[in-house]
Amino acid sequence: MRIGELAAAVGVTPRAVRHYHHLGLLPEPERRANGYRDYTLRHMVVLARIRRLTELGLGLAEVRDVLADDAGRELVEVLGELDEDLARQEDEIRERRGRLRVLMEEARAGRLPAEGPVSPELAALFGKFGPAPHSPMAAKDREVFALLETTATPEVRAEMLAGLESMMSAPGAVERAHEAYALLDALADAEPDDPRVAEAARVLADLIPPEMVPQDTGIDLDHSGGDGGTGSFLRAFYADFAPAQAEAIRRTLRILREDRP
Repeated sequence: MRIGELAAAVGVTPRAVRHYHHLGLLPEPERRANGYRDYTLRHMVVLARIRRLTELGLGLAEVRDVLADDAGRELVEVLGELDEDLARQEDEIRERRGRLRVLMEEARAGRLPAEGPVSPELAALFGKFGPAPHSPMAAKDREVFALLETTATPEVRAEMLAGLESMMSAPGAVERAHEAYALLDALADAEPDDPRVAEAARVLADLIPPEMVPQDTGIDLDHSGGDGGTGSFLRAFYADFAPAQAEAIRRTLRILREDRP
């Protein structure tokens, strides 16, 4: 039979058949005198097996290993690995659907934060503030935490959430946070040497646990310094604030570094 007939009989495309030839999965058949490939029942059997294996989720490299092992031991091993991978995907899908249900409920109730969706853990921490204050700095703070949660490694994300949990569990933390936001909002049009900068830094430093600030944080980074991914992030971070607000944050970080055990 010709390639189109073989492909139609097995339910694949002629292009797929040629690709399998190129990868060495399907042996090349003998050619007729007119140059056309002449496929046999054996090619159909192998092609059908390739289709079944790929439909199970095996990659073509894994299919090659299976076809190369006459005893079938490789197939058992590969299928076992595939089953474990599918089980992990099922767990991930269940977790994601659970998070989605929570977000849908929050959205229907009008409680979905503007920076959302965020994880249930971060949403719960945001909830400890009570109703979000009408503060540009508070909104920006939540956006930054949502960004960090999205981009951080699982280990860093866990440390960040633990640090926030510790911070918000301290007596009077919510009131101090609202005070800090108000002080920083008031610095939007101020100069970096404004006396209120020091006051805002002291309130922030009293709120944030020193261990939440990594030891290698580039505190004094400005637009002309720093390099690499961390330097780029810090430049963008400081540039997102007014000059006096950025100075208050720098002073806060210096205080926390000095207080770090």
